[in-house]
Amino acid sequence: MRLDKFLKISRIIKRRTLAKEVADQGRITVNGNAAKASTVLSEGDELVIRFGQKLVTVKVNSLRENVRKDEADTLYKIVKEEKLEQ
Repeated sequence: MRLDKFLKISRIIKRRTLAKEVADQGRITVNGNAAKASTVLSEGDELVIRFGQKLVTVKVNSLRENVRKDEADTLYKIVKEEKLEQ
């Protein structure tokens, strides 16, 4: 599954176009490598996403095409969140 689609379906980022912009700005890494919106994810991958002054590390648990809103958080596990120094 593409990175931008996973971020939207899992509701980590609300819109796919926004997920694409974040990836194109180089603010997402997959398993330590810079990722584009078209990067293909697999289960067990580790994403590091920079949201403003916060770094969020997420582990992909499962990849599903359709998921209900209340089940979206089962697709991933937040490993750690850390604030960045200015």
